[in-house]
Amino acid sequence: MLFDSSLRRDLARTFGATLVVLLTIVLTMLLVRTLSLAASDVVEPKDVVLVLSYAALGYLATILCVSLFVAVVVTLGRMYRDSEMAIWFASGLDLSRFVRPVLQTFWPVLLVVCLLQFFAWNWVNRNSGELRNRYAQRSDLARVSPGVFQSSADGRRVFFVERDTEDDVSVRNIFALSTKDAVEAVVSARGGRLELVDDERFIVLESGQRSDTNARSGESTLAGFENYRARVDIKALRQVQERSPKAMSTMELIRAPTLSNQGELAWRFGMMIAAVNLCLLAIGMAHVNSRRPNNWNLVLSLLGFLTYFNAINLTKAWVASGRVDLTIAFVSLHGGVFLIALALLWWRDHAAVLHFRRATRQAVA
Repeated sequence: MLFDSSLRRDLARTFGATLVVLLTIVLTMLLVRTLSLAASDVVEPKDVVLVLSYAALGYLATILCVSLFVAVVVTLGRMYRDSEMAIWFASGLDLSRFVRPVLQTFWPVLLVVCLLQFFAWNWVNRNSGELRNRYAQRSDLARVSPGVFQSSADGRRVFFVERDTEDDVSVRNIFALSTKDAVEAVVSARGGRLELVDDERFIVLESGQRSDTNARSGESTLAGFENYRARVDIKALRQVQERSPKAMSTMELIRAPTLSNQGELAWRFGMMIAAVNLCLLAIGMAHVNSRRPNNWNLVLSLLGFLTYFNAINLTKAWVASGRVDLTIAFVSLHGGVFLIALALLWWRDHAAVLHFRRATRQAVA
């Protein structure tokens, strides 16, 4: 049918353009954020692209929901302004007739959103978390980079070394600042090297001095040394931590229905249902007066989307804290939005009839 084919073509074209623009904006913001994390020594610089990919995949479901919502509002709004909607209405079509071609156009997008929330969300959070933890759990010696001041994992020590060009194991011009309780220790040495003795690693400093200063008493000591040996642990000890609900699969969340897991389920399934509700809401909110064309409908529609999206996050927090039951929160929020979307469609379809009847009663009176 001409109506279905033309509408679906316009929707697909607008959706593609919107998706490209949103992806460009989001990727730019995520790149800046990831580079700041690398500069702050939170993630390894060589993993910047990988962390960026994980972050983009995690936000992809939300980007798709925004894109399809904006695509429907923009496409139908243009049809209102160009009086195409008046032609279709005069042909006997109701606004509810637009639901079928919209869902037929975006059912692959809705399927991708469901797959991302059901399978990819936890995989992205688990892998990105492992990258950060693995980088944060390195030993202090592994953090030392030649020619750069580096801090330890707990922030109590600062190191600076220069690589010896003749030997990859040896370093020179070593500087180390450490703080413990109220004592600040400064160690400097001309050179140093790593030694392996009985499967244990030692760092050996040569021709240096150590200065200790007590911040409370003001006492300070200074000692020189020809050789200073200390045992170091190169391997980072992996901490056993409880897995975050974000890193757990959907089936694991269902099998362990704790409050935090239920909150995560409210978010994942909420985004799936929200994608369908947004399509219905966009159809009703795209109305524009053809005699006074403007873009206020798009602004109000985006405000409605932000309200709905923040309500999903708020529901997740309430369910995780035990303030609201999962079933009640899910049905009340998404069921309420679904009823609002249906009521908006009914009101748009019958607004002209109601206005005609009201004008007739006023004329008779």
